Amino acid sequence: QVQLVESGGGLVQAGGSLRLSCAASGRTFSTMGWFRQAPGKEREFVAAINWSDDTTRYADSVKGRFTISRGNAKNTVYLRMHSLNPEDTAVYYCAQGPLWSSRSQSYDYWGQGTQVTVSS
Repeated sequence: QVQLVESGGGLVQAGGSLRLSCAASGRTFSTMGWFRQAPGKEREFVAAINWSDDTTRYADSVKGRFTISRGNAKNTVYLRMHSLNPEDTAVYYCAQGPLWSSRSQSYDYWGQGTQVTVSS
C-alpha cells in the first residue's frame, strides 16, 4: 500500500552538493528515514524526520552536512547533502516506519534506492 520513490542521485565532485527526494504515497506516515549502503558495507542510518512535528535526527557521520526536511502537501521528504566526500558514495534509500528509530528493522517500507557517487 505504501510506495516510496527516490530521485536526485547522481555523480558529484567532492565538496559538492545534491538534494535527494522521496515521493511517498499510501497509509499514514510516522517516521521517514534515509539510509545508505556502500559497496561492501552494511546498510546504515543517515537521517530521519518525524512526520508530525518535524523533529530530526542524524547519523554522526553526516551531522552538519546533511539536512532532512519534508513537504507535507506532496508527501515528499528531502535530503540535502553538502560538503560531500567519496565516503558518502552509496545507494541511498528512503524508508517509512511507525517508530522513531534509527534501526533499519524498524522501517516497514522502502524505496528502490538512488545512487550517489562522489568523485575525488
